Amino acid sequence: MVQNRVTIQAEKGLHMRPAGVLARAMSKYESEVLLIFQDKRVNAKSLLNIIGAGIRQGSEVEIRCEGRDEQEALDEALQVLNERMAV
Repeated sequence: MVQNRVTIQAEKGLHMRPAGVLARAMSKYESEVLLIFQDKRVNAKSLLNIIGAGIRQGSEVEIRCEGRDEQEALDEALQVLNERMAV
C-alpha cells in the first residue's frame, strides 16, 4: 500500500469535470484507489462517488492505492490533482 496527502487546488473542488478526469485516469489501474476525506472512503474510479464526497477547494485528501500497480496509480493521481487541476 502507498499513500500521500494532497490539498485540492481546483477552484470549485472536485465537481463534475475534475472528478471525471480523475475517475478516468484511475480506471486504467488494477489497484484499488481510494480518496479518504473526513470520514469518507471514496472509490477514486467512480465519478459519482467522488462527486458525492463533496470535496471542496482547500480540502486535504489522502490518496491510498493498493495493488500490483499501486505506485503508478498514486503518481498519476497526484499529477492529476496537483498539476492538471491547479486553479
